[in-house]
Amino acid sequence: MIHFGTGGWRAIIGDEFTKDNVRLLSAALAHHMKENNEAGNGFIIGYDRRFLSELAAQWVAEVFAGYGINVRIINREAPTPLIMFAVKGYRTYYGMAITASHNPAVYNGIKVFMKGGRDADENFTKALEGVIAKIETGEIGIPPSMPYEEGLRKGYIEIIKPMNEYVDSILHSINVDAIRSKNLKVAVDPMFGVSKTALQTVLLTARCDVDVINERRDALFGGRLPAPNVKTLAGLINYVEEHGCDIGLATDGDADRLGVIDDKCEFLHPNKILVILYYYLLKNKGWHGSVVRNIATTHMLDRIAKDFGETCYEVPVGFKHVSSKMTETNAVIGGESSGGLTVRGHIQGKDGIYAAALLVEMLAITGRRLSEIYNEIENKYGACEMKENDFSFSAERRTEMTKILLEDRLLPEFPGLEIDRVSYDDGCKVYFTNGGWIIGRFSGTEPLIRVFCEMPTMKEAEETSEVLCKFLGL
Repeated sequence: MIHFGTGGWRAIIGDEFTKDNVRLLSAALAHHMKENNEAGNGFIIGYDRRFLSELAAQWVAEVFAGYGINVRIINREAPTPLIMFAVKGYRTYYGMAITASHNPAVYNGIKVFMKGGRDADENFTKALEGVIAKIETGEIGIPPSMPYEEGLRKGYIEIIKPMNEYVDSILHSINVDAIRSKNLKVAVDPMFGVSKTALQTVLLTARCDVDVINERRDALFGGRLPAPNVKTLAGLINYVEEHGCDIGLATDGDADRLGVIDDKCEFLHPNKILVILYYYLLKNKGWHGSVVRNIATTHMLDRIAKDFGETCYEVPVGFKHVSSKMTETNAVIGGESSGGLTVRGHIQGKDGIYAAALLVEMLAITGRRLSEIYNEIENKYGACEMKENDFSFSAERRTEMTKILLEDRLLPEFPGLEIDRVSYDDGCKVYFTNGGWIIGRFSGTEPLIRVFCEMPTMKEAEETSEVLCKFLGL
């Protein structure tokens, strides 16, 4: 029942996300660490504000203590990037976040991190699933877990407080003095998640005027999806407009993704955030290097990279692929159209808090508004508009669509468009000779099929999307 997708293991609470399954996954990881002599520096655990997250962190700690592995638990609900930062800082081989990120409130889950604070790669998660299977069949026995309080008394479980070091690392990476001179007004929406303390501290230290909405803990996330998009951020849009803010910043449930409201009180698509930051780092900060994007992210990055004599690398969906390629190529920035990105020199995973701080620095350094900066980019490189569609499906429909799209590899006729090539590396992506593209792929975290299309105009993107959706019966 435990299967890792593109963003860890996620399941509905009380269905597959249960105490037994959390313990089972933990035992498999602890067993792997013991077998491979990777337990010496211990293990890091963090958790978000979801229902059962803190308690699940204790279940995990009890299992590791039972294996005789020292566990460090972050003392409060923590952003996922902070947990990854702690894995890197404490030099442990592995760490874990109890979170379902941006999934609906009925979900919880576990993200596993590897040495250096990066997302566990597919080879490791497959191996871990193999250990889980052996435990389930009794081929591998597991020791009894140690009660949490006993683990604390015996020193197997330790409470740590890495927040200050994490915040300082961000402050040292941005031009705080430049921000202080601008008196920027910033609205922050943690979406009832875990970013408030870190992000507000960074912005206040840089002397921004900061207002925060939706800051309390709410395991139901206000009845909305804890994912920053144009629908879920209506409150932030209104706040930015009513209070004349220079920028609105929102993070998803575990703060690894970022949503932005610009100076025109409009939602800035994550593609545009990634484009603006890459352009800023190359043009204004004088950095050199490639960029990494996943297969469903804007090709505007390719145009910018080419103009600066750099390369844009395309990888499958899943930030583990982005961070791996960034390490391989020493890329400046890497990200996804879902709102996650990271920058060279920081952690090897998504960090919505750091990305937010970098955007604020950009406003201060350039003295320009977000809309002005993107207009400059669009005038220079041409327009790119993306249409996104998500569809749920039954098991029978998934089988049917898989056969059409990935097994028989059938495609519809796209009127007025010439196909350049087709990739099946992750779903089915069709590249057109006009520079546009369309992709259909199954989500690795939810029971959805996603159809993304990028074209020079939104009308073309909508029409091309409709062709593929009708062909698949969506």
